[in-house]
Amino acid sequence: MDFVKANGITLAYRSWGREDAPPVLLLHCRGADGADWTRIAERLAMGARPRRVYAPDLRGHGRSDWPGAYGYEAMRDDMLGFLAALGVERADVVGHSLGGAVAYLLAQHAPGVVRRLVLEDVPAPMPLDPPRPPAPAPDTDPPFDWAMLRATDAQRNAPDPVWWDHMERITMPTLLIGGGTTSAIPQEQVVLLASVIPAARLVTVGGGHQVHEARPEEFLAVVVPFLEAPPDVTSRTPS
Repeated sequence: MDFVKANGITLAYRSWGREDAPPVLLLHCRGADGADWTRIAERLAMGARPRRVYAPDLRGHGRSDWPGAYGYEAMRDDMLGFLAALGVERADVVGHSLGGAVAYLLAQHAPGVVRRLVLEDVPAPMPLDPPRPPAPAPDTDPPFDWAMLRATDAQRNAPDPVWWDHMERITMPTLLIGGGTTSAIPQEQVVLLASVIPAARLVTVGGGHQVHEARPEEFLAVVVPFLEAPPDVTSRTPS
């Protein structure tokens, strides 16, 4: 693992592939860390068109700092600083669940940094009804900061309306991947998100919420052609 200072904290990250290959940033779900992407990252790094792959631990996760202050916007700013610290001016960004929300906020805030965007089983930022109750503290120490869980639950219950209002700023080609009927994420929320992003396409791969873990071959079969499509093509992925 490597470490870099970004946005006032230290972020741990894993990397694969040649340093001169086109970069792709992989953002994990809540409670995981960058290692969650290992199988996908290895394939991207060693594919027919190799990629330089970065998979950081988000703040409050894994070996990145646990600063006690959390929020989707802070994680977005971490990733903007992370890319800048590594000298990456523009990257493809793939985000799963929480990582997907961070990814679309990054695309809204700094669209010039994101070449193509992939959102894996990410719901629209609509208030939860009923809201999630406060999670009880665990009996053993989890591999993430429990304060992060409670802070992100609060934002998931009542997302900033600006997140929704700024979806039209996501002008780069965008692929949404749905986990299907076995996912814990209501798929109508994924459909709704796809409907408000201007250059978005939705493909349901299935496999539940952990699409890239449950169905890695199908996931790659959709993602790789999308990332490799010519600049003037927004969607050449299979339905």
